[in-house]
Amino acid sequence: MAEEARQERAVRLFRKAYEHQMKKELDEAVELYKKSIDAYPTAEAHTFLGWTYSWMGRLDDAIAECLKAIDVDPTFGNPYNDIGSYLIMKGQIDEAIPWLERALQAPRYESYCYPHMNLGRVYESKHDWLRAKEEYRKALAQNKDYTPAAQALARIRGFLN
Repeated sequence: MAEEARQERAVRLFRKAYEHQMKKELDEAVELYKKSIDAYPTAEAHTFLGWTYSWMGRLDDAIAECLKAIDVDPTFGNPYNDIGSYLIMKGQIDEAIPWLERALQAPRYESYCYPHMNLGRVYESKHDWLRAKEEYRKALAQNKDYTPAAQALARIRGFLN
């Protein structure tokens, strides 16, 4: 199969997988993301497969897929943030920090508010209120409509008053 046809097939499968994921049809989503990767591996497909695994509680598998995504495209920011988020879920707070910082350095990333939010969560859990406040503020600067960051910032301001 020609490369362009493989890419088109991968995109179709990816979109179908995403639809299943959003309907919480996770087993179906996993299979379709895998088929997309088999057709034409992309950082996005590995990252979204990881995201699906995280919804299934399979955090180690989710991290493994994000590492594969980084191998495919180290400029893509999502898998760095996702690894940080999964490590937070696992209680590995300090280990999450470098991944979240790498997400902020990634040139191909549309949502820098998320690693700022996650860093805020890390610092809040460590009772480093000032750093948490700064990260939540940065998340809001990136996306003024991001309600979780606004709520977190208000909570931290309450701690500091």
